[in-house]
Amino acid sequence: MNLEAAVEAAAAFLNKAVKPVLVGGPKMRVSKACKAFVELADACGYPVAVMPSAKGLVPEHHSRFIGTYWGAVSTPFCAEIVESADAYLFAGPIFNDYSSVGYSLLLKKEKAIIVQPERVVIGHGPAFGCVLMKDFLHALATRLKKNTAAYENYCRIYVPPGEPHPSEPGEPLRVNILFKHIQAMLSSNSAIIAETGDSWFNCQKLKLPEGCGYEFQMQYGSIGWSVGATLGYAQAAKDKRVIACIGDGSFQVTAQEVSTMLRWGHNSIIFLINNGGYTIEVEIHDGPYNIIKNWNYTGLVEAFHNGEGKCYTAKVRTEEELKEALKEALGPKKDCLCFIEVIVHKDDTSKELLEWGSRVSAANSRPPNPQ
Repeated sequence: MNLEAAVEAAAAFLNKAVKPVLVGGPKMRVSKACKAFVELADACGYPVAVMPSAKGLVPEHHSRFIGTYWGAVSTPFCAEIVESADAYLFAGPIFNDYSSVGYSLLLKKEKAIIVQPERVVIGHGPAFGCVLMKDFLHALATRLKKNTAAYENYCRIYVPPGEPHPSEPGEPLRVNILFKHIQAMLSSNSAIIAETGDSWFNCQKLKLPEGCGYEFQMQYGSIGWSVGATLGYAQAAKDKRVIACIGDGSFQVTAQEVSTMLRWGHNSIIFLINNGGYTIEVEIHDGPYNIIKNWNYTGLVEAFHNGEGKCYTAKVRTEEELKEALKEALGPKKDCLCFIEVIVHKDDTSKELLEWGSRVSAANSRPPNPQ
């Protein structure tokens, strides 16, 4: 009875909207509701976005996929469509200071349907408990009128993304050039691990081919989680070649797990992005504690290797050196653990990190709310 009541109320709410949208959140995974969400998207005609930590849970080749909704640092043209909608359904969202860019999302509760794993809330109420997300989305798909108005508006304003400025011969490697090459590496046999830091933002901009895996830990902003995650993912998903993008500060927290990767014969590709410190922390709250001791990272991995197993390391400073390293990693060394240290300028960050950092800093440094 609760399911039927929730579906009836949600259908009435959405069917009267002029330009509704769908946004997928990270709790869709634990709810095993990803297929039901796509079924709903196919049926209703709404544009489909994902929250940043739900990237990879919705196929990006979907005909009405519009990218990542992350407030001021969203995929271009995505936030404008979501925030201008007169109704939005969020499936399994997590709203915290990071996912809301310092609580700056321009959303209104009265326009929202929030679908959690076992609960549906429509606007300021009513709320329906004991309703499973998968069942709710599946049932709702049969009750919505087709409405493509918001997606048509997206098509009107959309401008294709540009290319990074080409690098000159011998020019120090830029991060946007690095990720241009990472994009070209991706296939259905790949999986991306995006470490906390600027890789959050650069990996969000990657376009995932069908079947490409993606892991992105945002709930706690845990620095260093990705080294162990790279180990675990590669051990569990033998059909994927893991590509991990890890900052030097993050790597220093859990570097020893590379030893276990070598022991088990993994062929992951680790891009160690060396910019001399905790760059994401610099953008939130700078201080001398954000500068770290530089390691000989490739030398460390060689020490872990110790002549046992398959290992390839490279230290790159230019695009030419990067191309040579990738030629080896994707060719003769495709069965090796490939560790590529990429040396970039300490201030070479994505524009999204600059925006996100200033907003999160402003939100988290405010005085406490009065009691």
